[in-house]
Amino acid sequence: MNLPAGRLTNILVIVTAATWLALDLSGWLGWASVMAGFIPARVTGPELDGALPVLLTPFSAAFIHANLAHIGFNMLMLLYCGRYTEYALGPGGFACLYIVGAYASAGAQYLVDPASTVPMVGASGATSAVIGAYALLFGQKRAKAIGPIPAIVVHIMWLAAAWIGVQLLFGIAMADAGMAIAVAAHVGGFIAGLLLARPLLLWRYRRA
Repeated sequence: MNLPAGRLTNILVIVTAATWLALDLSGWLGWASVMAGFIPARVTGPELDGALPVLLTPFSAAFIHANLAHIGFNMLMLLYCGRYTEYALGPGGFACLYIVGAYASAGAQYLVDPASTVPMVGASGATSAVIGAYALLFGQKRAKAIGPIPAIVVHIMWLAAAWIGVQLLFGIAMADAGMAIAVAAHVGGFIAGLLLARPLLLWRYRRA
């Protein structure tokens, strides 16, 4: 199967992978996680000396990953779903989706645990936005209207409910294995992708 070219998607994957490799080999991964990861407590707390401004960290955190499995899974999903989504939305729309997804995921994580001092890192939230847009744009639309609720709204609601359920189960499984994942961030990014997919698609072709 031939995937669309996805130039911006490819650039994101290469830059993210190169960033992780450089940080891991240099031994600076832990330092970068604190200085450039998203820490919810910093939003209302004091600035951290030497760290990036907190408003930049939802985006910078997307380029930092905890380990090889973490970055491997995120980049695999981004490479597949991202190329198709970029093909539909164009590079500009895709960039908007990715950035808003990163911030939406950080916002969701903040709402769940605003006092947390644990750095949130990884492209999972931004990638979840891409997956959400991909699911809406390329998935089979079998939902039907429910009373006054249009079919597209029902479809979005079903996708969101399914994703939330999967993430909750995944979070429980990882917690039992002694690993913590940012479930809220994944959900926030995915919902952002669902909400942005159609507006960005319309925006692209109205500009064409």
